[in-house]
Amino acid sequence: MNILVACEESQRVCIAFREKGHEAYSCDIIDCSGGHPEWHIKGDVLKILNPQIGGCTRGILFRTQDFERHYVERWDLIIAFPPCTYLTNAGMCNFTRKNSDNKYRLQRLKKLVSSVEFVNKIFEADCEKVAIENPVGVLSTYFSKPTQIIHPWEYGDSVNKSTCLWLKGLTPLIPTNIVEKDDIVKWGNGNKISKWYRETLAQYGGDLVELSQIRSKTFEGIAKAMAEQWG
Repeated sequence: MNILVACEESQRVCIAFREKGHEAYSCDIIDCSGGHPEWHIKGDVLKILNPQIGGCTRGILFRTQDFERHYVERWDLIIAFPPCTYLTNAGMCNFTRKNSDNKYRLQRLKKLVSSVEFVNKIFEADCEKVAIENPVGVLSTYFSKPTQIIHPWEYGDSVNKSTCLWLKGLTPLIPTNIVEKDDIVKWGNGNKISKWYRETLAQYGGDLVELSQIRSKTFEGIAKAMAEQWG
C-alpha cells in the first residue's frame, strides 16, 4: 500500500507500516526525528494529498528529505495528526484568559477556523481510507463526532490519555494489550492530568516546547496497532 502519514515528524507510524512492508512516507513542515529522511517529505501536506495531472501522467510527485524523487499513482491510506494547538479543549481557555481583548480573540478564532478547514481538506482527500487523530476538543463540534476514542493503556502503554479518531473507509481500532492505567493527579492550578504528563514535564525541566513535541509523538503500541489492523 502507498501510505501517507501527515503531520508526523517522529515517524513512529511511518516506521510501523514500513516494518509491515508498505510504501509509507511521513510528511511535516519540519525535519523528521525518526532517523529516516529517505521516508520523510518536508513541506505542505496539502500539496501532495491528491493526484495531479501533469502532461500525460496523473499521480503524485514528491521529493523526500534525502532529495530523491518519488511517484505514486494515489494514496491508498492517509493517516493524519493535525496540530492541535487551536483545536483542544485546553486551548479554548485562551478565549477568556485574563487581559485578552477582542482583537486577540478574533485572531484566535481565525486560527481555529483555519485548523478545522485543514482537517476537512485531509479528510475529503481523493483517498478511500483516511484517519484523523486529535485530542478531545472542538473538532467534535465544528467537524464531526469522532468515530472512536482510544487510550494508550489499551495498546500496552500505561498512560491515561484520551485520543479521538475520525475514520473514513476504516474499521475502528481493536485494543491489543490492555494494561493498568497510570494515575490522574492534580496540576499546580488544580486541573487534573495524567501522572505521565506531570512526570514528563518534570523530566524536561518544565520546557513546554519540548514537552509539546514529546506529547505529539504517537505511542508505539497505537502505531503498531494501526499498521497491523489497517495495513
